Amino acid sequence: MARGAKLADRLIVAILKNENKQPLFSIDERMAMLRQVLAPYPNVEVDTFNGLLVDFAAERGATAILRGIRAISDYEYELQMALMNRRLRPEIETVFLMAGEAYSFISSRLVKEVFRLGGDISGLVPPSVQAVLRQRIGGEQRS
Repeated sequence: MARGAKLADRLIVAILKNENKQPLFSIDERMAMLRQVLAPYPNVEVDTFNGLLVDFAAERGATAILRGIRAISDYEYELQMALMNRRLRPEIETVFLMAGEAYSFISSRLVKEVFRLGGDISGLVPPSVQAVLRQRIGGEQRS
């Protein structure tokens, strides 16, 4: 987020309320974790939305959507989304930001799996998130 926060006067980190997924943490829990981690960045806010991201962006007066890309497989999906968003809202640009090399392989699924199996995830998630993970799944089978 530090890199993204430097690119805009105001950055909104938006969480999709997706009823089709069963996330480990609720929307409120994810918002609280994000707000804590993003507290050092006064120009960053956290919000949630339903529906299309491009519509949410328009409602909030955004002129750009910032998306992170870790690998080529992300790019293929993100390109499709960016082109559809441009068709729906041509006034809103999509900007891609490549993940840092140290984070290009990370996914939430992989981090949770490593944690559940007793691996060290320090440096992969903020310490406050690691503490919440320990509370939530620390009691599950771990080495």
